[in-house]
Amino acid sequence: MAAVPVYRWRLAPDGYATRRQLRALGLRPGGQDVAAQVERPRRRREPLVAYLYRVDRAKPVRPMTPAKWAALAKANAARRICPECRRDAGYVIPPSLGMCATCAFPDEQRAA
Repeated sequence: MAAVPVYRWRLAPDGYATRRQLRALGLRPGGQDVAAQVERPRRRREPLVAYLYRVDRAKPVRPMTPAKWAALAKANAARRICPECRRDAGYVIPPSLGMCATCAFPDEQRAA
């Protein structure tokens, strides 16, 4: 396996981009290997590393199909249903509580 080139922070040549930068351009890595990496030095810790991909080899992002939109809507709706009272809470239920605020704190809801 050949070693990838390593560049210092903000000194990578044009034509390389991180995953987030590719996504902002409407692209994805498309199965290509990491082409280079950027290292940002930090005091008393190991450097931060960002992997870079070639922009010219990137592929367009796949469009969302109606089935994917439906599955995403169903998953988001399930995150709003309280497992205790089976009602739509109107917000995403926090995993730390595991139930809506009304079920998690019933005494406080009656006092108000």
